[in-house]
Amino acid sequence: MRAKKGDKLVRHGRVVGEHDHVVEVVEVLGPEGNPPYRVRAEDGHETIMSPGPDCLVDHRKEHQR
Repeated sequence: MRAKKGDKLVRHGRVVGEHDHVVEVVEVLGPEGNPPYRVRAEDGHETIMSPGPDCLVDHRKEHQR
């Protein structure tokens, strides 16, 4: 998995009724875009994350500005 600053990480809900969790990459800590990432949630909380297989990177153009 590779991401860059501004990309969104989407963790899909694991059980019925659980919504997807979306965070923004604010800093890439690994080499060449690899994890871990410093991420920020919509509520402003920041943490360091190494995404698992239930996550994907959203590289939409509006995030690449």
